[in-house]
Amino acid sequence: MSLIDFKERYSKQRQDLTGILEVDNVNALPKLAKISVNVGTGRLRGNKDMLAYVEGALKQITGQKPAITKARKSIAGFKLREGEEVGMRVTLRGGKMYDFLNRLINVTLPRIREFRGFAASSFDAQGNLNIGLGDTSPFAELGHSALDKPFGMSITLNFRNSSREKSFKLLQTLGLPVKID
Repeated sequence: MSLIDFKERYSKQRQDLTGILEVDNVNALPKLAKISVNVGTGRLRGNKDMLAYVEGALKQITGQKPAITKARKSIAGFKLREGEEVGMRVTLRGGKMYDFLNRLINVTLPRIREFRGFAASSFDAQGNLNIGLGDTSPFAELGHSALDKPFGMSITLNFRNSSREKSFKLLQTLGLPVKID
């Protein structure tokens, strides 16, 4: 299996992609704008040790310190108070974004049992790809500590100038694992 360098492959195939995606100009091609990594920590409210672990793990995985998200308003049914920490998020752009994407595609996704590729239903109408991971054990950065304290995360790849079909064709052309239904 050859390693996929998303940025390098994208820049080499820009001219070919204009014909495949039926756009007039290379500047109208879909382009990866940012990657957002989100972790919901609502169930860990009282556990400071676990919150610190999740923050450290997210920092190891992404290479960036996560921002803490807080509840905007109180909701009695969820026993939620305004200002309580309910999650953590990291937004990656530029070099760190491509480094994370390359590690995700070449190291993490192959370690997920029974992963066959991204389905067309994983893309929204604007062409953004949403990936939900139930646990962090496939991330090599965490080692065996991920097995002791599991938590899930959501990864979103945001594309510019895109639609569901264009993003799907783009990732398929670049050799990323996509499922054709």
